[in-house]
Amino acid sequence: MTRSDVFRGVQDIYDEDNLDIRDSNNSDVIEDWDSLDRINLVSAVEREFQIKFALDELATFQNYGSLIDLIIEKLK
Repeated sequence: MTRSDVFRGVQDIYDEDNLDIRDSNNSDVIEDWDSLDRINLVSAVEREFQIKFALDELATFQNYGSLIDLIIEKLK
């Protein structure tokens, strides 16, 4: 799976919200983002890509780019 495929998969999770997802986006640029949204994102990503994150892995992603990189690592 390419980085573009993973990026599109993450974007598809948010299609209904019409968010413009970019590598550098983080919770600071998404209006009304909170910790529950982060949990929902992680859960949706795990379902979409059929992967599981360890708690220490979740602490490593600071924006969508680092999340996508982590997904790619998990898919290898």
